[in-house]
Amino acid sequence: MTFFDNAYLGVPTWDIGRPQGAVLRLARAGLIEGSVLDAGCGTGENALLVAGLGHAVVGVDLAPAAIAKADLRARARGIAATFLTWDALRLDELGRVFDTVLDIGLFHCLQPWERRPYAASLHAVLRPGGRCHLLCWSDRNPFGRGPERVTRSAIRAAFRSGWTVETIEGESLETRLPEGEAHAWLARLRRGPDRPAGSGRPAGSSGKHDLAADRDRRP
Repeated sequence: MTFFDNAYLGVPTWDIGRPQGAVLRLARAGLIEGSVLDAGCGTGENALLVAGLGHAVVGVDLAPAAIAKADLRARARGIAATFLTWDALRLDELGRVFDTVLDIGLFHCLQPWERRPYAASLHAVLRPGGRCHLLCWSDRNPFGRGPERVTRSAIRAAFRSGWTVETIEGESLETRLPEGEAHAWLARLRRGPDRPAGSGRPAGSSGKHDLAADRDRRP
């Protein structure tokens, strides 16, 4: 059993039982478009918010315990969303293409050497011109608590090939910690047309299809 599976046996500090405020603000601003991949979806609160707004949504997480909880929440609320136990470094194997990607708290869980392969993995499943919204733990937080402290330059370095970094702005990441929230970066990243360095296969490889065509598919 992994660290994250163990964490989901209880209620981890990052599972706040509701969508992140940053995701609500993105939705209200009209920045979540078309079909959506929630990478590192956890127990599904952000994915379920977006699905409830009428988007076709797939949430993936490496922890089976998190996916089981996300499935239960979707069924209890009568919301159509697909949740899969999946490695975010192998998203090309999903065989699907999305218009928007949400990464709410996954990037800062990666090892530094995994960041560029992760960016390539996202590139493989995002339509050219589509956006990834990435919310991660910031280096503005003090040492000694929480996950990897991520700098703006680290985000830019990970997404330097095949992407346009449109903005990286200060945001809040809501938690169950006593202080309630932590400093975060919210990056808006646009996928370019070129294959990024380190990608295992071309972004337009055969076998992919438009997830919008699956809008009525149930989990």
